[in-house]
Amino acid sequence: MKFGVVVFPGSNCDRDLIHVLRDVMQQEVKELWHKDHSLKGCDFILLPGGFSYGDYLRSGAIARFSPIMQEVIEFADKGGNVFGICNGFQILCEAQLLPGALLQNAHHQFSCKNVFIRCETDESMLTSRMRIGQVIKVPIAHGEGNFYCDDTTLKSLDDNGQILFRYCDEKGNITDNSNPNGALQNIAGICNKQKNIFGMMPHPERAADNLLGNTNGRIVFESILNSVLA
Repeated sequence: MKFGVVVFPGSNCDRDLIHVLRDVMQQEVKELWHKDHSLKGCDFILLPGGFSYGDYLRSGAIARFSPIMQEVIEFADKGGNVFGICNGFQILCEAQLLPGALLQNAHHQFSCKNVFIRCETDESMLTSRMRIGQVIKVPIAHGEGNFYCDDTTLKSLDDNGQILFRYCDEKGNITDNSNPNGALQNIAGICNKQKNIFGMMPHPERAADNLLGNTNGRIVFESILNSVLA
């Protein structure tokens, strides 16, 4: 299995992802520069967190037009698996590979802290090793993580099992107080209808190494490997 991590100007979580995939999960990883016109034979593409192009205009709005994104879009349209984390999620929404949008946090402040998220489905590559209702603690670091979509899209997300994670408290309760950014229905992660494109605002790669004292996020990567290597 060969994973490709796209690096944009302003990416700052690419090294974290590469470390987790290569050193923790023992997988082959290729770095893909934003100006590349090839995915180098990678089987699974990841868009990391950070501040691509300085987050000018809207987060992810410029990165969506990077040369590599045309390759990513064609790959995804053919059924290839793509996973965007934080800024990567924003880019996927800007590219219309995922529905909805990530708006400015409701409190108009940058949030950087640990949060709890609840697994909403066990029928996705990101959650195949999890049980519905399972709660994990992972960090967030964003100023525009407020997920929004219209009512029709929200119903479609619900009906098709596309909501992967919701922000919750430590016991799994979905509350306003456990929502760190104002996201619609506490949504923290979604996938497309075909379930080959995934996005989430929290950073599982920042909670996957024993040295960090929290490995809750590792189950996301274990789930991916469980799905693709089964």
